[in-house]
Amino acid sequence: MSSSHFAVALTALVFAAGAGAAYPDKPVRLVAPFVAGGPTDIVARVVAQHLTQAFGQTVVVDNRGGASGAIGCEIVARAVPDGYTLMIGSSGNLAVAPALFARLPYDPAKDFQAITQTTSGPQVLALFPGVPAKTVPELLVLARAKPGGLNYASGGTGTTTQLGMELFKSMAGVEIVHVPYKGTGQALNDLLAGQVQIMMASLLPALPQVRAGRLRGIAVTSAQRTAALPDTPTIGESGVAGFETTSWHGLLTPAKTPAAIVARVHAEMVKMLNQPDVKALFLAQGMDTVGNTPSEFADYIRGETAKWTRVVRALGIAPQ
Repeated sequence: MSSSHFAVALTALVFAAGAGAAYPDKPVRLVAPFVAGGPTDIVARVVAQHLTQAFGQTVVVDNRGGASGAIGCEIVARAVPDGYTLMIGSSGNLAVAPALFARLPYDPAKDFQAITQTTSGPQVLALFPGVPAKTVPELLVLARAKPGGLNYASGGTGTTTQLGMELFKSMAGVEIVHVPYKGTGQALNDLLAGQVQIMMASLLPALPQVRAGRLRGIAVTSAQRTAALPDTPTIGESGVAGFETTSWHGLLTPAKTPAAIVARVHAEMVKMLNQPDVKALFLAQGMDTVGNTPSEFADYIRGETAKWTRVVRALGIAPQ
């Protein structure tokens, strides 16, 4: 290496180290690509509170809902990669959307630097209590006895609430009619009213209803049981071997953010996610904390995208 090249390299290293040491020296924006009140917003507000304390600078949650998360993702993808714009991404906008849409205003694989997966939580296969089934095998008997005689609600075509159920139908070999809604809240309300019979619902909104007995949770979608519903079996152990889907969230920043800043944010996030009070807070919402490395999280996103791409293509699912 020539002396001039060495000097350039040394300057870059010193700048990167300095960027990490001085960061942050002003408020940080944390984009949540969905409206307030949902799972992504809840994760974002917990992260913002703890990073504010760790940084000594305010971390402000910026809810940018719309277009199934695409608006917020595009904002972050186009932001200056200086560590002052972060994002809570989710399985929906990082893995499912690329599988469904040929064109997005952002590229999950190229436009973001993964920092860490924050949380992972299963969905719950929930039934209206009037359905005469208390287990997955009993539900499958009903479905096979009268193909198309049962229906299920989703938050809309192409959502995780539909894709998970379609994967379940495919693996179990049953026909259950899809009834799409314009959002999870409306779908859950009609399930509670008995207008539809089944829903593969996120734990966050469904957990209180299951615990109160207003819905019957017969199985969870993760590979292992969740501490939020310890007595509820997984779909895999209920006879549909190999079935697994989860809803997850993670922290990202624009691509090309300095490595020293990524390392600083990652260290604070792992520290936060290992705190017992944080674990308990997320568990109450039906989510487990993760805290993996940036490369592990990036690999996980790629794997999830490939998985949902296979499902979408195999089942011929198209957005509406």
